[in-house]
Amino acid sequence: MFDRRPWMAMMALLFLTACGPSADYADLDVFMKNVDAKPKGNIKPLPPIETVPPFSYLASNQRSPFEPPVVLKRVERQSGGPKVEPDLNRVKQYLERYSISQLSMVGTLAQGDATFALVQDNDGGVHRVQVGDFIGADHGKVRVVGETSIELVEIVPDGTGGWVERERTVALANGA
Repeated sequence: MFDRRPWMAMMALLFLTACGPSADYADLDVFMKNVDAKPKGNIKPLPPIETVPPFSYLASNQRSPFEPPVVLKRVERQSGGPKVEPDLNRVKQYLERYSISQLSMVGTLAQGDATFALVQDNDGGVHRVQVGDFIGADHGKVRVVGETSIELVEIVPDGTGGWVERERTVALANGA
């Protein structure tokens, strides 16, 4: 059998001797000495860093301009009719902390005879809503839950110290 170890040792020794010092680099040494002897140049200082004031985007909680607006229906108050007032002593439901523009209908759910609307809030949570529930910041009471919309009546100030009922519809979101 042929032993390769002596041949490998000889090849390694040959490669190491090729890396040893040589006089072939004399021109490179002269060039490096000439470059080192030249006067050093001046480098301009970096321009000062401009600080940009932070920008706060405040429209993130508003309705997207690419979605259709919520349909508003105004109900006129009749003179001599019953006075409309919200029940301010009623315990508020969870979805009353959001304005209607921050809520969107994303679907429906049927359980037995009851039909529920699935409403997504501005924080991404999805909630079941049925007839009689209150949603929105303007005392909106759900009157009808349909396949493609929720109809509700809000009680809003009329600007003269009184209150007026206003019908409102929340349509099914396009992405649902």
